Amino acid sequence: MNKKSPLSFEVVEGRCAGGPLCPLSRVAVGARVCVKQLAAQPELCDRLRELGLVEDQEVRLLSRQPAFLCQICNARVALSEALAEAIWVQPLPETGEAPAGTPARSSA
Repeated sequence: MNKKSPLSFEVVEGRCAGGPLCPLSRVAVGARVCVKQLAAQPELCDRLRELGLVEDQEVRLLSRQPAFLCQICNARVALSEALAEAIWVQPLPETGEAPAGTPARSSA
């Protein structure tokens, strides 16, 4: 039985090579990303949202070993590789600008 090789993504110049989105497990340590989609079972998606991993939330990947350690707001969350594969993100530019298609946040 032939196994498909997993898709390979890499962050290049602030974007995911191979498309605008990639799994959180494929971004570089230190990268700032925006959560765009959760691709897991509904119960698991609900739990991830409870942890703060909601769509359009900014996340910074702090470490990949021994688990994927993410900073979400002022909290740190450790994720398994399988969970990091299920979280699809869009890398944010280093200048702090919002990615294309993301509504600008106004200060009121």
